[in-house]
Amino acid sequence: MEAHMHNLVFGIYPYIALSVLAIGCIARYERDPFTWKSSSSQLLRRRQLVIGSVLFHVGVLVIFFGHLFGLLTPIWIFDALGISHGAKQILAVVAGGVAGIMALAGGLMLLHRRLMDPRIAANSSFADTGILILLMAQLLLGLGTIFVSLQHLDGHEMTKFMAWAQGIFTFEANAAAHISDVNWIFKLHLALGLTIFLLFPFTRLVHMLSAPVRYLWRPGYQVVRSRRQLPHVPGE
Repeated sequence: MEAHMHNLVFGIYPYIALSVLAIGCIARYERDPFTWKSSSSQLLRRRQLVIGSVLFHVGVLVIFFGHLFGLLTPIWIFDALGISHGAKQILAVVAGGVAGIMALAGGLMLLHRRLMDPRIAANSSFADTGILILLMAQLLLGLGTIFVSLQHLDGHEMTKFMAWAQGIFTFEANAAAHISDVNWIFKLHLALGLTIFLLFPFTRLVHMLSAPVRYLWRPGYQVVRSRRQLPHVPGE
């Protein structure tokens, strides 16, 4: 029973979560493009927003791209570059730890602001608050994995996650087996991460996929006229 549950969560669930992520984002952008935004609450209360937002976004971006390249880069590339598994493990612990603390500190400031300010709380949806709480839980789990990783600085444990992630994207039939014996906190961290992917299209997180590309080719000037300068039209 345990083996079947493990395969369900780490062998099948990843495809469900990633499929919902891709299809859900496309459907939302096509059906409700005006909801594709971060819904900033800066106008309601600026205090805590700037510092908290910078810490949170910088930390999350470092963590995201660190996981992306760290897990999906084939192991042979690191070997060819002369980067040992142990060195990669230490880099992941240090960089991930610093970025995780930054993101957690910033996220807690944003969460406190969202929960304790009556105006912001009144303008926040369940999804707004819920996804932020899940992200805080995920960051705590991620920081918790560091203490376990410090016991495996040879990098052997890390290669299991790389094999699992790459096995998922190459449709390896038994990819879940790569992480069958890892610590429970890693499994919980992965499962919650997949759940966040699943919920991604239905939250404000979709703004992460947006980039101001149109600004590159829009006119370099804008014409702004005051109503006072408009000519008077008889009868108005």
